[in-house]
Amino acid sequence: MTKTISLLGATGSIGRQTLQVARELGLGVAALTAHRQVDLIEQQAREFHPELVVMTDAAAAGELRLRLSDLPIRVMTGEEGLLEAATLESADTVVTAVVGSVGLRPTLQAIEKKKRIALANKETLVCAGELVMAAARAHGAQILPVDSEHSAIFQSLQGCRDRSEVARLILTCSGGPFFGRSYEELEHMTPAHALKHPNWSMGAKITVDSATLMNKGLEVIEAMHLYDLPVEQVDVVIHRQSIVHSLVEYRDGAMIAQLGTPDMKLPIRYAFTWPHRAASPDRRLDLLTCGDLTFRAPDTEAFRCLKIARECAKTGGTACAIMNAANEAAVMAFLRGEIGFNDIARRVESALSRVEVKYEPSLADILEADRLARLAAVN
Repeated sequence: MTKTISLLGATGSIGRQTLQVARELGLGVAALTAHRQVDLIEQQAREFHPELVVMTDAAAAGELRLRLSDLPIRVMTGEEGLLEAATLESADTVVTAVVGSVGLRPTLQAIEKKKRIALANKETLVCAGELVMAAARAHGAQILPVDSEHSAIFQSLQGCRDRSEVARLILTCSGGPFFGRSYEELEHMTPAHALKHPNWSMGAKITVDSATLMNKGLEVIEAMHLYDLPVEQVDVVIHRQSIVHSLVEYRDGAMIAQLGTPDMKLPIRYAFTWPHRAASPDRRLDLLTCGDLTFRAPDTEAFRCLKIARECAKTGGTACAIMNAANEAAVMAFLRGEIGFNDIARRVESALSRVEVKYEPSLADILEADRLARLAAVN
C-alpha cells in the first residue's frame, strides 16, 4: 500500500481529488507540481508540507519561492524539476496527473526507480506504450491505472488466472456533450458547448477530447498496452449514465463489470490501496435510484477521432505519438477560437499524412515525432 506520494499535476481536477484521498488515507506528500496556479499550490504546500514543489512556469516558480520562503520547501522549475519530483527517494508512489506528453519522461524516470505509478496521464502510454511497459517489466515497477475506465478493467480482471481467457475489453463512454449530433451539426459547436460535459468535471483539454471521442480513442490505445491485447479485442460502447465504468468479456461469454458513481476518488483510492480496499466516505451507488442503464454503439463517422485512434493503433510505430501531439495542438487552437470543432480531426489527419511513421522507435524518435506533429497541426 502507498505511504508517500509525489503528485505531478497537483492543481488539476485529478490532482485536487488525489490530495483529498491522501488526506483521508493519511498519506505523506513528498512533492507537488503545477504549471502556474501559484495561489492554489501555495495552499496545498502549506497543508501537506512537501519537501519539493515544482512550477513548470519559471515566473510562477519565482513567485512561489518568495511566498514559501518561511518554510523548508525547495522550489524548482521546468522539466528538471518534474524529473526530480518523480524520483524522490522519500516517495514510494508517483501520481502522474499532468496533461499531455509532458508526463512521459518523468514516468520513465519513476519506473527506473521502481516506484508504484498511479497513472492518470494516458498520453504516456499512447505515445510510448511499448517502451513504458517494457521498462516497467525490466525494473519491476507497478503501473496502476487511475482512469475510471482502466481502473474498472483492472478491477474486473482481479479474478482472471489466465489472460487468454479474456475475449475482449469493453470501455464505456459517456458520449460527451454532443451525443446524437451529426457531423454537419458538429461544425457549429463552440468551445463553450464542448466544455459542458454531462457527467464529469475535468480540465478543458480532456473535456474537449471527450466531446470529440478522442479521449476514448486514447483509452483504447492505453488499454492495449496496459493489458497486452490487440486493438481488435478492445471495444467501446456509449453508456450515457457513467455508472458502468467498463467491462471484461471472458471467452465463455461471462461479463464482469465495475459499477459506481461517477467519482474519480474511487479509482485514485484503489490505486493507492491495492491489493486492498480502504473504507470510503463518498456517496455510494444506489441501484434503486440510479435509473435505467443504456448502451449504444459510437458514431465514428460523426466523431472521427475515435476511428483515427483505432487506425493509428493498428499502424503502430510513432503513429500514435503523431496523432496525440497533433490532437493536443489542435485542441488548444480550438479552445483559442482559431479553428472549428471538426477541424480538430482534420488537423490530426493532416499531420498523420505529413509526418513519417517510424517503426520500433526509440524515445528520441517518439519525441521528434511529437515535435513534427505539433508543427504540422498548426501550419
